[in-house]
Amino acid sequence: MKLTAMAKAAGCAAKLSPAILDVVLRKLPQQTDPNVLVGFDTNDDAGVYLLSEGLALVQTIDFFTPIVDDPDLFGQIAAANALSDIYAMGGRPLSSLSVVGFPEHGDPAILEQILRGGLLKMNEARCPVIGGHSIRNEDMLFGYAVTGTINPHRIWRNVGARAGDTLLFTKPLGTGVITTALKKGRASAESISATTAAMTTLNRASTDALHEVEEKSGTNKPIHAVTDVTGFSFLGHAREMALGDSKHGISPVSFEIDHLAFEYFPGAVEAAREGHLSGGLKNNRAFIGDCAQFATSVPEERQNLLFDPQTSGGLLMAMAPESGDAALNALRAHGVPARRVGNVVPKRSPLILVR
Repeated sequence: MKLTAMAKAAGCAAKLSPAILDVVLRKLPQQTDPNVLVGFDTNDDAGVYLLSEGLALVQTIDFFTPIVDDPDLFGQIAAANALSDIYAMGGRPLSSLSVVGFPEHGDPAILEQILRGGLLKMNEARCPVIGGHSIRNEDMLFGYAVTGTINPHRIWRNVGARAGDTLLFTKPLGTGVITTALKKGRASAESISATTAAMTTLNRASTDALHEVEEKSGTNKPIHAVTDVTGFSFLGHAREMALGDSKHGISPVSFEIDHLAFEYFPGAVEAAREGHLSGGLKNNRAFIGDCAQFATSVPEERQNLLFDPQTSGGLLMAMAPESGDAALNALRAHGVPARRVGNVVPKRSPLILVR
């Protein structure tokens, strides 16, 4: 039985609805520890804990059910996806722990291939797997908890965008609609190949390029906000970036997005047009929809792609306008297909305008 069919039969565990998370997290008691530099209050990609003046830990966890049929590729994608949160904060992966859910009567050879694929990417990231936890579970699940190190004075948060900033984005959009089409047997070989190639590509090169831009800028900080675009979609993560952080004096802003500036995976537009829309996409649209306004010239399928849940997606960056070209050049020099997709303007309604 194909991995994606197993995931579909088991219900294909998806991320909790953003609306549910938002309600629940707001009700939890506030923790007070001055060493927690970044917690969960702004939905950042990872948490950051201060160890000393020049050193902090950055930590994250991510796992999901199969989205491709090849067990080795599934392991690679899960690893790249988990590592991405560390890179999005500007950190360096240090070690990882695997998280496994596997059917009691599942084929051990499949599990071996999944773990082997994950190990391949962790080795590429120079991030040793030092343990993990496994459970018997009818839904096959796989991912990692990753710990990294970061300079506490150079943390890239998902908030901090300023009016006048330019918005850059890496990687094409459309993994959600294509993997949904795959589960229905409607995805082309070209679509699957292009999507899996991107999902197994680490965001390390993007981080390396941005560090170079920072170093050349000296004491200036040209990078104002960074996040990786994953399950909450491009617009979902853009919304989080635009909301700011009142507790830390970061004001909200608004975004203007050019839908024609994006690259889409081969077959993604067609898959969206044909209605291969996941439950996650529909949840994203229901939760974020009121924050985004589309010009009449934006086709419905392009709107849906901006709400499409991504796996191991690209980085969205808010850069000082004078550093935008330098960042694009550095990213492309590292082989990263970055694009300028919009700009930041003073706060207004709607929060995000897509033209």
